[in-house]
Amino acid sequence: MKRAILAPLAALLLTTPAHATRPGDTILIAGDSTAADYAPARYPQTGWGMMLRCAVSPDVRILNHARNGRSTRSFLAEGRWDALRADIMPGDTVLIQFGHNDQTRAKPERWAPAQTDYRDNLLRFIRDVRIAGGVPVLLTPVARRNFGPDGRAIADYPAWSAVVRDLAAKTATPLIDLEARSRAWLDRAGPDASKSLYLHYSAQDKIPAFPKGVSDDTHFSELGARQVADLVADGLKSLALPISAKIADHRPALARTTPLGRTDCQ
Repeated sequence: MKRAILAPLAALLLTTPAHATRPGDTILIAGDSTAADYAPARYPQTGWGMMLRCAVSPDVRILNHARNGRSTRSFLAEGRWDALRADIMPGDTVLIQFGHNDQTRAKPERWAPAQTDYRDNLLRFIRDVRIAGGVPVLLTPVARRNFGPDGRAIADYPAWSAVVRDLAAKTATPLIDLEARSRAWLDRAGPDASKSLYLHYSAQDKIPAFPKGVSDDTHFSELGARQVADLVADGLKSLALPISAKIADHRPALARTTPLGRTDCQ
């Protein structure tokens, strides 16, 4: 009788992913539409958080709490931060990237001035993650496709990025300067070639998600999301955190130069 009971239990344990319960093997993401997950029907729109799984070892789980249109203010007000906190296990890594929507003064539910509310909200995030035994990592907001007269990418959120850098230094919080990394990435691509990294399609491209075409310099295409995820992975690898050892050195799925047509890790 005991063997009859133990056999199904053993089978269940063998099929349960080890990363589902092991502390420290989860990366959680708090952020906005640039990092968010998207349904296949929205392809080619892709968030970098969707593709980060292509940079980690198989035993690492990624919980992407990033959502469209969220700022630090609305992420807190809607209870999304509380939901993320409930998922943190000791040793887990929490990536925090906001700024795009915090600067939207015309939408009070999002507006978080850099030196006051935005700073205070980030301080709360850092504190809460540490209380939960996690490792907070701050990210400056990823760059938009915006080039100046000199042909170089512009920083669209300088005040918010400055706060992130200052808080990282003052609170000894690991920092990925994604704004700087993504601006350099855009500079390498240039104004024309970088269009393929964002959502630039005409009606003639016959994209089901954008039947009338789209010209969007904020959100990423499949290729753009893959490559920004690679920038984030590089940043994580360089921080020498416990999770850094589980970031792959070789990430071919994130180095693609032609779209796959889906978001698989190939």
